[in-house]
Amino acid sequence: MLEYRTTIDESTREEAVESSLSGHELLENPIFNKGSAFSRDERDALGLRGLLPGGIGSLADQIDRRYGEFREKPNNLEKYIFLTSLQDRNETLFYALLHEHIEEMTPIVYTPTVGEACRRYSVIFRRPRGLYFSSDRFDQMDEIFANRLFREVDVAVVTDGERVLGLGDLGVGGMGIPVGKLSLYTLCGGIHPARTLPIYLDVGTDNAELLADPHYLGARHPRMRGNDYLAFVDKFVDSFRRNLPDALLQWEDFAIMNARKLVDRHRERVRSFNDDVEGTAAVALAAIYAGSARSGVPFRDQRIVILGAGSAGTGIADLIVAGLRSEGLSRDEALDRVWLVDKNGLLVESMKNLHPFQSPYQKANARVSDWKREGDSIPLIEVVERVRPTVLIGVSGRAGGFDEGVIRATARGVDRPVVLPMSNPTVKSEAAPADLLEWTEGKAIVATGSPFDDVSYRGNRYKISQCNNSYVFPGVGLGIVATRAVSVNEGFFLAAARALAKTSQPAPEDPGAPLFPGLSSIRAISYEIAVAVAIEATRQGLAQRASEDELRSRVAQSQWLPVYRKTIPKRSGTITI
Repeated sequence: MLEYRTTIDESTREEAVESSLSGHELLENPIFNKGSAFSRDERDALGLRGLLPGGIGSLADQIDRRYGEFREKPNNLEKYIFLTSLQDRNETLFYALLHEHIEEMTPIVYTPTVGEACRRYSVIFRRPRGLYFSSDRFDQMDEIFANRLFREVDVAVVTDGERVLGLGDLGVGGMGIPVGKLSLYTLCGGIHPARTLPIYLDVGTDNAELLADPHYLGARHPRMRGNDYLAFVDKFVDSFRRNLPDALLQWEDFAIMNARKLVDRHRERVRSFNDDVEGTAAVALAAIYAGSARSGVPFRDQRIVILGAGSAGTGIADLIVAGLRSEGLSRDEALDRVWLVDKNGLLVESMKNLHPFQSPYQKANARVSDWKREGDSIPLIEVVERVRPTVLIGVSGRAGGFDEGVIRATARGVDRPVVLPMSNPTVKSEAAPADLLEWTEGKAIVATGSPFDDVSYRGNRYKISQCNNSYVFPGVGLGIVATRAVSVNEGFFLAAARALAKTSQPAPEDPGAPLFPGLSSIRAISYEIAVAVAIEATRQGLAQRASEDELRSRVAQSQWLPVYRKTIPKRSGTITI
């Protein structure tokens, strides 16, 4: 197990990285490897003499070469494979390249391309990253944790691959999501890559196509369910606490019946959150806050309809209710502003077999007794015409869920509706921005879960913001890491939503202005979110008290930048910082 230590070289007084590796082992380690950028002195000190071409390159030279190679790749999947291969060789260069071309490359390393990469995981698999916990290794979890590459971990992301994006059960292919999420923790938030850990819980798959695929790399049996599954996850959490007691655990892409259950079950045992629930909620609430400033409708007067009543939809609803209550509304008044529609129509009290977290959003039968029905359900179009929503949110994973009739009905009820088709990848989006603007005569305030090109409409150019979790979770994680907050709760995500909304600048003179700044600003946005979370953690007594200036300094010191530092052998007359 390795350590990553930043030190001061006593001979030159410059910042350096201390490495116990040398020669081929050093070149094979992506955290320490600098390739052609190792200096002559480093090559002599680290056993690299004769192992590299004679020319000494710079990081800028390497970025230029790799970007040219990236541009030559014929499609996005090949670009993804190229970038992940670079990440496996040289993490500093990988992140420096992404920083330089963040708008172009983020959709490659994460949504939407990561969805296709997860589908093809067993075919494109090159080099393992992170840890795999199999249900047939139930009693060997501590041994597996001991096999991690680096000792110190700040953030781990775990999945069981059952609900990957909007693509369903992808089994071991789901490991692409923790890897991608942690890349964004580093790229956007500045968490050091050596202090991150992707984790996959291999409890089988119910995807018949994968089970029949001779190339599939996961366990070949149906998914573990019920008490056996919960016992397996309990055992994992126990081992996580023993081995990584100070780390943040992010749950990712678990199925609806497990997503919230696991967070609630383990909330007091490990600092954790589910990004599909809480991160999605925070970015959606931030978009509503920002949209309120654009539309002129105060937040407390918003009427919100959400298509998709699973863990993401109800998570958004819960945070909206919390935000409304923080402005003085009662719980009943806040619940009255939020309407949830799933595949069986509007949630009403007569519905059976709903999950407990859906029940607060069931509307009284008497209240909707005269509403039009399709069979036994009240469809989205009827809800829109009756409620006249100011905000329409899609987390259904159903392409075309916001059709022309629904959007035109929404536009009749409010001058500037906020419309957020948040499902991803792109092929699952509830509507295309160009259609939303056409159907609302350019008045809709639009942000989407996956990236879309700008839209030209009636002489105006509309920049389409991503309403994507990548704006939120890196900053939330950074704030927790910087303060060592002992637990995570709803207040952190309210603080994150408000901080993100503050980055939106109303532009009445420019109807096409994006709702959020572009990804080129994501590092600064993550910093402000981290500070807001840090302040909230200290306010609640979940972290050591400190002034805002102290917290800002602590957050800044926790951010890693992808630049080459001098590498020196371990225990060679250094002072550890």
